[in-house]
Amino acid sequence: MGPRTVFVDVDDTLVRSIGAKRVPMPGVVQTVKGLKSGGMTLFLWSSGSANYARQSAVELGIEDGFAGFLPKPDAYIDDQAVSDWRYCRHVLPANAADAADPV
Repeated sequence: MGPRTVFVDVDDTLVRSIGAKRVPMPGVVQTVKGLKSGGMTLFLWSSGSANYARQSAVELGIEDGFAGFLPKPDAYIDDQAVSDWRYCRHVLPANAADAADPV
């Protein structure tokens, strides 16, 4: 298998909002750094917008770890359901380090 790609969400994954305060999720931030240093290609996405995703990465000082910033899609067009994608799986923030494990 060639280089692996991981999409990371912003809200309640990379940062948690408590009222007006944004609190980084340190375990996920460290995992992002580790995935990048391990050769993964990372994209940060958010339903808030691509610009919001980029600003969040800048705020956390990890913008260089991402190949790009995207809005979270509302739909996708593909001949396969996500559940049928080879090597693709859902990883919860608490288990973010598992994203580096081969499927």
